[in-house]
Amino acid sequence: MPDPGALARYARACIRAALGGPIAERPGGPDMERSTAAFVSLHWPDGDLQGCIGTIEPNGPLVDAVKESALGAAFRDPRARRLTLADSDALFIEVSVLSPLEPVPFTDEASACAALRYGIDGVVLRHAGRQATFLPQMWPRLRSAAILLDELKQKAGFAGDFWSPDIHLFRYTVELWSDGSPPPEEP
Repeated sequence: MPDPGALARYARACIRAALGGPIAERPGGPDMERSTAAFVSLHWPDGDLQGCIGTIEPNGPLVDAVKESALGAAFRDPRARRLTLADSDALFIEVSVLSPLEPVPFTDEASACAALRYGIDGVVLRHAGRQATFLPQMWPRLRSAAILLDELKQKAGFAGDFWSPDIHLFRYTVELWSDGSPPPEEP
């Protein structure tokens, strides 16, 4: 992908268009039309999250996944605050393009923790019709595989100490695209 900011600029343009700004110009090219999953994360300059929405599995062209995820992060994430057109310029936008999911081999919770690669793997947990994911960018905040799994279980609606042999874990990596300077790290 030749222009590392193209997807993030497109995400911002989609948000602006939804707020009454000019129509977003869809970026072209074969990379933009490939079927892949993507997340869009929006942060305020102080580091506060506006929203983070995306898809885990591909369901159409990358450019469409980015548009839908940007609009979801801006307007449908329950953590999102109401935006104005002027607000759209202040947001730090990060687009995560996901690799295909790969099953994580494990026999118990300890071996699952050992199989996860700190800072590299995004992780999907699935069990009993529920699922949750954390992007690889969450590792510094969660600090360890054990904490990541506990938080992931809670995000999926289970207790942090829950474990079942029927849990399925998948990993993915991301290609990051951003528009602007990153917000400060949370302590």
